[in-house]
Amino acid sequence: MKESILAVQRMVIDLEIDAIKDAIQKCLDEGIPPLEIIEDGISKGLTVVGEKFQEGEYYLSELVLSGEVVKEGMTLLEDKIDTSNTGNRGKIILATAKGDIHDIGKNIVGMLLSAGGYQVIDLGVDVHEDRIVKEVKETGAEGIALSVLLTTMIGSIKDLVDALTEAGLRDRVKIAIGGACTSQQLADEMKVDAFGEDAVEAVKIFNKLIAAA
Repeated sequence: MKESILAVQRMVIDLEIDAIKDAIQKCLDEGIPPLEIIEDGISKGLTVVGEKFQEGEYYLSELVLSGEVVKEGMTLLEDKIDTSNTGNRGKIILATAKGDIHDIGKNIVGMLLSAGGYQVIDLGVDVHEDRIVKEVKETGAEGIALSVLLTTMIGSIKDLVDALTEAGLRDRVKIAIGGACTSQQLADEMKVDAFGEDAVEAVKIFNKLIAAA
């Protein structure tokens, strides 16, 4: 992997908010595509931050600061992602799970899904399953992208699946989960349709899920 991409990873992992823009600009100057910077630099850096949090090396304050680092860096990339074809592929509801207030990964997923041609309905953070069910009913959304960062909140995934099932909507909507505490094993246990290892993977997942629906 290119040193400039690794530098972006390091800036995210080391919480270097004053240096992240310079690292990203260097990548852009070298002609590295924005999506590659996001996938191999920012997303992989966030994955390591999540691991450090799970292991107790980082605390909530570091988690919040990593989000601010990414926000700072993304200001250089947002206008370079083409979202002109938004809405052509279908509607996806985007939310951070009930009890979880972190939004950086969710926001990146939303931007990339928009760039991938989806109409994104972003409900924000700490979203109760009843609100998601209501949005599915009202919008006819084909997909739900649920971000879950904290292990203590994984029960919210089951609550969502149960609520959709009770409303008779589970069979018509595809659910993908992502975030530091998620895994394919968790996706299988919670009976959701997919697990996304990083933000960039979200577009591929929904392309596959919605095309197969």
